[in-house]
Amino acid sequence: MEVSTKAADLLHDRRLLMKTRLRFVLLVVCLLPLAAFAQGRGPGTGFKITKITRSLIPAPQFAYTGGQSYPTDQRDRWLQVEVEFTATPELTDELTFKYYILFNGSLLTGEVTHVNIPAGRENRSVMYVPPRVLARFANNRPITENLCQNVAVQIVQQGTVKAETSLNRAAPQWFATLPQVSGFVLDKNQTPFAPLYWDRYEQIKSR
Repeated sequence: MEVSTKAADLLHDRRLLMKTRLRFVLLVVCLLPLAAFAQGRGPGTGFKITKITRSLIPAPQFAYTGGQSYPTDQRDRWLQVEVEFTATPELTDELTFKYYILFNGSLLTGEVTHVNIPAGRENRSVMYVPPRVLARFANNRPITENLCQNVAVQIVQQGTVKAETSLNRAAPQWFATLPQVSGFVLDKNQTPFAPLYWDRYEQIKSR
């Protein structure tokens, strides 16, 4: 009789353990999507950053026959940071994109405001860092993509952050405690790339 009771107790304990494990697994399964959701966007914002790309590219060359021609130095490289995002509202009047670029230990910041943003899954924003700025903050190191250690981008609407994502995995707002250096990250209209790719990027608000 005592053996039967012990067996029943053991079976009961095993069932309790299995239930506890099942609840834990269900909790993890439920929380993981929420964590990923929070990283890419806020709840119900209608905007999500899906991709950040960094590239080192030369300045464009233009043929000009009306006067003296001055070719660009094709050895120089611009840092281009392109953001791809989705928008679910049919039309959004205005969105501000804040860029945080960690380059060789310095946090370079800039922002651009886009207007008339249509709904879509492949909307894009872009910002640039000029060659001389890269050379200044590289501290005599060769200019490579690896010097761009991380990039964070926020989508802000009427002062509220609607989405935030980083190029490399990092804690949310990892940049908040770092000293910021502004004035060196330029929007497309401030660069030689201004007349290019009008149909690729969202319209920039006039200053």
